[in-house]
Amino acid sequence: MKKNLVVISISLFMIIATILSCTEPKKQASEPAIDPANLDKTVVPGNDFDTYANGGWKKLNPLPADRGRYGSFDKLAELAEKQVNDLVTTTAAANNAKGSIGDKIATLFNSGMDTAKIEKQGLEHITPFLKEIDQISTPDEVQLALIRFHQYGLSPLFGLYGSADSRNSTMVIAQLTQAGMGMPDRDYYLNEDPRSVDLRAKYLTYMTTMFKLIGNDEATSASNAQKVMALETKLAKAAMSRLEMRDPNKTYNKVTTEELNKLSPVFNWNRYFTDMGIGNPGSVNLNQPEFVKEISALLTAIPVEDWKIYLKWNLINETASYLSSDFVQASFDFYGKAMTGTEVMRPRWKRVLGVTSGALSEALGQLYVNAYFPQAAKDRMVKLVSNLRIALGERIQNLEWMSPETKTKAMEKLATINVKIGYPDKWRDYSGLEIKDDAYVLNVLRANKFETEFSLGKINKPVDKLEWFMSPQTVNAYYSPDKNEIVFPAAILQPPFFFKDGDDAVNYGAIGVVIGHEMTHGFDDQGRKFDKEGNLTDWWTADDATRFDARTKILVDQYDSFVVLDTIHANGQLSLGENIADLGGLNISFQAFRTANTQKEPIDGFTPDQRFFLAYAHIWGQNTRDKEILRRTKEDVHSLGRFRVLGPLQNLPEFYAAFDLKEGQSMYLTPEKRAKIW
Repeated sequence: MKKNLVVISISLFMIIATILSCTEPKKQASEPAIDPANLDKTVVPGNDFDTYANGGWKKLNPLPADRGRYGSFDKLAELAEKQVNDLVTTTAAANNAKGSIGDKIATLFNSGMDTAKIEKQGLEHITPFLKEIDQISTPDEVQLALIRFHQYGLSPLFGLYGSADSRNSTMVIAQLTQAGMGMPDRDYYLNEDPRSVDLRAKYLTYMTTMFKLIGNDEATSASNAQKVMALETKLAKAAMSRLEMRDPNKTYNKVTTEELNKLSPVFNWNRYFTDMGIGNPGSVNLNQPEFVKEISALLTAIPVEDWKIYLKWNLINETASYLSSDFVQASFDFYGKAMTGTEVMRPRWKRVLGVTSGALSEALGQLYVNAYFPQAAKDRMVKLVSNLRIALGERIQNLEWMSPETKTKAMEKLATINVKIGYPDKWRDYSGLEIKDDAYVLNVLRANKFETEFSLGKINKPVDKLEWFMSPQTVNAYYSPDKNEIVFPAAILQPPFFFKDGDDAVNYGAIGVVIGHEMTHGFDDQGRKFDKEGNLTDWWTADDATRFDARTKILVDQYDSFVVLDTIHANGQLSLGENIADLGGLNISFQAFRTANTQKEPIDGFTPDQRFFLAYAHIWGQNTRDKEILRRTKEDVHSLGRFRVLGPLQNLPEFYAAFDLKEGQSMYLTPEKRAKIW
């Protein structure tokens, strides 16, 4: 193994050296942190701060035809995408040793870009799987086929993965979870609102089209679609709602394998775990027990022939994006046009790049960090995080609603939050990933299999504290409750989130709030249920918990009142954790900013406080299609960008002072109606 690691390191070093010798790291064009062109000064800030701060940006950045939503996050993601593409195309053009990281990157990317070959192959490499399904004749063979699908990262009926035991956060446990539905939310199968009814009709049309593409006639295809819909609707009825799944106590149901066999006796769980490479897992967490119970009932009630149709559907649906253009187009027509309102597909190079970056995430991440992430950015982030930690500690100590007992434990949790910035200290080993010059779809399936084995290989082993769950080239950040850590990948540390040479106001208003946001997740309505070690433990006094819930209810009601489109309102309960984190992030970062800031004079006509709030609003500038608004309101735990501006700011007295908000203006709330949590 050590020899392989040395080979990988040498290979990466050679790739990096080639890239750096051919092109200097690209410097981004200088742009003002607060650009007047992005504002709409015809609007009174206290009436609509989103339009005031972002109205110009929205006009200058219209929705691209290949997007359901386009915002500051997406714009920066496009920059990171171009940066990664430069790395990949340079790597692909190099003379890479067979089997090296460079060769794997190049071969996977090139196999996805070779459209002539993909069109010529058609269903060639999926047909053997379809024939295997045709040969199924017994319920036991249905189970064997499910195992084979799961080995390749496909997830009919249910899903399996390895992650930390929520009540023993130092160990990884097997996790069973609901899956197997082609539409992205159970409510689309069950609700009778016009949008859900329309999407069910379009989903049936999509399935019918796909069955015709694999050789069925019109009548058979339509019948198959109805059978899949009937089966998936049964799964939906047994599934938890998104709101229920936000509660970690509801999704923690640890059982022994013996108890699992009693709960769902028709499925051969012992064979399943053995064939998935786990052996005897000892204990398993059932994220949704009723769903797992339903697996047994469905295997008894549904005929083998219907299972064969369902398996074929899962195969073609989950591989459609890697097949010929007729499959790709049919998939886009439903998941793109019908679901999000997107008009055209993203360019092929972007889609293939996404697959390549996903399959070889940290290998590309290492190249990305060396080419685009300066040490100075990491150093300034370390200082920002330190200042925000101090500010949150001060705010906890000054809470009038929390008892000294709970404050002590909150301070202990804050002190132990681990911080990861930029990139992992230990890079993943991809020597076991096989990429060949045979077919794009097969490369994707092999990559899926490699990732599945990686996830399941953690089970019954200690949690790897060094592991990252986002690649360095990802424009995002996260808080992990079971690790009690916050993570900031390199790609987000660029404008408009982070200005290496910017004033304190813009950096605390943008990336500072993101840092505070992720910290606050450790203390939101669900994160607060985990202790400093990352264990699901109630460390609050009952009175403190009651007072906390009363304060968060104010936030729920505020967001429930927002109209997202026509008569549709935001879901304040579904988005509560993110809304708490937005409000907390602003409070924490503003306090840290006031302590650290030495700039007193206005810049470009705006005071430091005003620049702070403008920088915050800029990161949530977004244009969004109506269908995407409706989809995200139903599925996404994050509020829409507009309400991530209006929602938290209407609760901050410092914002009122900065922009002279007065009673009668639309954003004005009387003090007793403002949410005050952290």
